[in-house]
Amino acid sequence: MHFDFDTVPDRRDTDSQKWQKYAGRDVLPMWVADMDFRSPPAIVEALRRRVEHGIFGYARPVNSTVDAFVRACSERYSWTIDPAWIVWLPGLVVGLNVTAQAFAEPGEEVLCLTPVYPPFMTAPKNSGRVAKTVPLVLDRASSRWEIDWDALERAVTPRTRLFFLCNPHNPIARVFRRDELERIGEFCCRHGLVLCSDEIHCDLILDDLPHVPTSLLGAEVARRTVTLMAPSKTYNVPGLGTSIAIIPDPELRARFVRATAGIVAEVTCLGFAACESAYSECEPWRQALLATLRANRELIRTRLSADLPGVALEAPVEATYLGWLNVAGLGLADPIGHFERFGVGLSEGAFFGAKKGDYVRINFGCPRATLSEGLRRMAAGVAAARA
Repeated sequence: MHFDFDTVPDRRDTDSQKWQKYAGRDVLPMWVADMDFRSPPAIVEALRRRVEHGIFGYARPVNSTVDAFVRACSERYSWTIDPAWIVWLPGLVVGLNVTAQAFAEPGEEVLCLTPVYPPFMTAPKNSGRVAKTVPLVLDRASSRWEIDWDALERAVTPRTRLFFLCNPHNPIARVFRRDELERIGEFCCRHGLVLCSDEIHCDLILDDLPHVPTSLLGAEVARRTVTLMAPSKTYNVPGLGTSIAIIPDPELRARFVRATAGIVAEVTCLGFAACESAYSECEPWRQALLATLRANRELIRTRLSADLPGVALEAPVEATYLGWLNVAGLGLADPIGHFERFGVGLSEGAFFGAKKGDYVRINFGCPRATLSEGLRRMAAGVAAARA
């Protein structure tokens, strides 16, 4: 079955946040994590059928929607999920904010590893909790970002209540191995922490590595774990606002649900339709997407070494469609503004907890022609910076 990942869609003058940011400017947006690929044809058709129904009332998932997600987790990860564990949410960031409010009181602490997706740090602060960060360490011998376990232990205080994990990790595109996850689980159990595991990129692993849901690390870990998943990143439907919290422990789940009361919107009927189609009909499309992303990853590797001296991809991109680029060698005070002047819009590394000027994030979830042009523009910016 053939899927088109080569046609460059025209998203200008649409409701796209990604493209509106640079409206009227010749800047390729390669920042926010949505892809410039059309969503799977099966999802488009499922949405068409739902729209033709013509009634868009308050929605609840039907059995086939729940079954599609449960079956996908079983087939992909050997994870048997009881449907009663599921709490539907209108977005994964909502899940991070609810988790912070449900399991920590104002002034109490939430740990996370940086650099990391910015809501990991902002979600606790939004409700008066304290975000406490522990930097990951680049092991140059292995070319891999590692957890500084000693620093993590030192970060725990009597007010620490939660640990936020991102796996696969955004922005460093790292897949944590089972032994690392087991050590995280043991750490949370020993310190009495709730473990919130954002696994939204788990279906976008590019290398031959397994995804291990943290809830599979044993009964004791599962009892304190909130797992967040969604079809949004993999199937490019983030605008449909459908995410899933899986919480095996009934007491933990009840606290989470209470924290949503009156403030969390319901998932829409179109979101449920897209979710069911994603998990039941779109596996061939996902496999074709992964092949496309692997080729794009290789293009970045090749162009960095050939045309972008001073820009480094320091560790392998094991998952996601995001590249974490070290640009410190260019000596730019404002790398984002610099590359925008050369027609490329990237994400500022400081938003993820890195030192300003040291890193940028690039989204390579786009047709090869778009990526090639973006890298050409970046090369021009690098040449100007080094002149």
